[in-house]
Amino acid sequence: MKVFLFFLLKKIIILFVVLLITLFLTIFLLGSTMDKIMMDQVRLQAINSFSGAALENPMLQQLKTNEERQKLIDQQIKIQSQSLGLDEPWYSPKKIFNSIYKIITLNLGNSRFFSTYYGSNSVNDLILEKLPNTILLFTTSSIAIVLIGLFFGTYLASREGSIPEKFISGLAATSRGVPDWWFSMIMIVIFSFFLHVFPSRATPLSSPNEPGYILDLLYHMTLPFITLVIIGFSPFVYYVKYIVLRILDEDFIKTLKIMGIPKRNILYIHALKNAGPQLSTIVSLGITASLTGSVLVEQIFDWPGMGNLFYNAITQNDSPLIIGLSYISVLIYLLTRLILDICFTFFDPRIKSGET
Repeated sequence: MKVFLFFLLKKIIILFVVLLITLFLTIFLLGSTMDKIMMDQVRLQAINSFSGAALENPMLQQLKTNEERQKLIDQQIKIQSQSLGLDEPWYSPKKIFNSIYKIITLNLGNSRFFSTYYGSNSVNDLILEKLPNTILLFTTSSIAIVLIGLFFGTYLASREGSIPEKFISGLAATSRGVPDWWFSMIMIVIFSFFLHVFPSRATPLSSPNEPGYILDLLYHMTLPFITLVIIGFSPFVYYVKYIVLRILDEDFIKTLKIMGIPKRNILYIHALKNAGPQLSTIVSLGITASLTGSVLVEQIFDWPGMGNLFYNAITQNDSPLIIGLSYISVLIYLLTRLILDICFTFFDPRIKSGET
């Protein structure tokens, strides 16, 4: 138990350090831009608060000249900027610590240019609106790839040298050399413009508060879903075939053949079961990476997910949204890796005992 707790503590510390380094690099790249944005927000807030207070406070109405009004506004801006630490350079340790603390506590601020379907420009609300769509598309496509890969990969392992095996191996090698964005565009041209089967844009036409939104979302998801499955299934089939082939060379498999165990049982029960630890690593890494989506694929299909939002935030230089999306993406990835590492300790005793 002590070994497991030490292993868990070490993993948490490593992942937390990775998270801090990622946040520091993001702030380092966008720090000066963030200061300008926050100062603009402070100025706007000071002007609006002065205008509102002047309507209710007779003393403020007695200010006759614009210079007097501007002086009072400048004083409010100075007080507010000092309270937020904007009077210090972005690279000061205090400023960086405060920025990292706000991000870690999910105080992500507001987007400059984007808003949710319900009109909120909060970065938290934007991420919560887009994250389910990304998980829906990429996780379901990853699960489909895994199921196809496990079945066909195991089958082809028993048919080494056959025409289907050579075809899948060639297809896997080809697909790894074809960019995802290029293949996505080809799929849109074929199925949207030539065959007119699916819409070219994956953004639903209805809003989330309408009754048929779910069906509309699933219909628009069909083409990117098929595209992701086609892109990913052949390499995974190849990986499964390669791992199962190594298991089939083991002595216990030869013993099972001598005992007269049916070939199908040897493949899909004994061989596939013993290939489980290696396959689970590949599967977990693929699903973990899919949780944050693909920026280019979502942008090409205009899928309303985090990847598309990330792309638009970069093109618009929306720094609060970029930092928020970077933090949430890394946080999801690291938490998922931590959960998977904990699960692996129950499947592999060597990890629990500290032998690896």
